Amino acid sequence: MREHKNFWDRNAGLYDCFMRKDRAVYEKMYELIRPVVKDKTVLEVATGTGLIAKHIVKAVAHIEATDASPEMITEAKRGNYSAKLRFSVQDMFSLPYASKSFDVVIVSNALHIVPQPEKSLREIKRVLKDDGVLIAPTFTHAENSFPGKVKAFFMNLAGFPLHSKWTSEEYLKFLQQNDWTVRKSVVLKASFPLTYTECVKSEV
Repeated sequence: MREHKNFWDRNAGLYDCFMRKDRAVYEKMYELIRPVVKDKTVLEVATGTGLIAKHIVKAVAHIEATDASPEMITEAKRGNYSAKLRFSVQDMFSLPYASKSFDVVIVSNALHIVPQPEKSLREIKRVLKDDGVLIAPTFTHAENSFPGKVKAFFMNLAGFPLHSKWTSEEYLKFLQQNDWTVRKSVVLKASFPLTYTECVKSEV
C-alpha cells in the first residue's frame, strides 16, 4: 500500500478541489446514503478528506472514518466539529475493530484503486453485522466516453493508481462473486460513470 499512500499523501491538499466538479453528483449520493445510515453505527474506509462522513454525520449515531493516508486524515480533521465523527489512520485490509461491530460500512471510490479489492471486502464483511449494509459507490471507468478515456490516460500518467476498470455490470458481478447481494444500484453521471451500490451479505 506504500505507493498508494505516497500518491494520496502528495495530493491530499488538492483532493477537495479535484472533487468539486462532481459536487452535484455527490449531493445526490449523500441523499441516497442518509436514510441508510440514520441512527446507525457507521464505518467509512478510504474516507479521503472526509467529504462523505462530514455530509452524513448529522444522520448517524456514530461514524468512524478511516484512511491509509496520514495526510488525507490531517485534511479530514480540519473543520470537523462533530463529536459523532472520529477520523483515524487505518489499513482497510487489516482493521482494528471487533467482528460484527458496525451497522453500515461505506467504501466509496476505493475498490478500483487497490490491488486486491476482494481482500478489502473480506475485511469489511468481518466488521459488518450480519444484517448490516455495505455502501460501495465506485467509478466504473470501463464505461467512459472518449473524453473520459483521455482523462483516465492523463490521470494514469500522473500516477493515479487505477487497478480495476469495470463496467457497471462487471462491478456488480464482482461484488456478487465475493458473496455480496446487491439490493440497490444506480449509475450516476459524474466525470466518470459512478455506480452507487448497496449490498448485504449473501446467504452462504
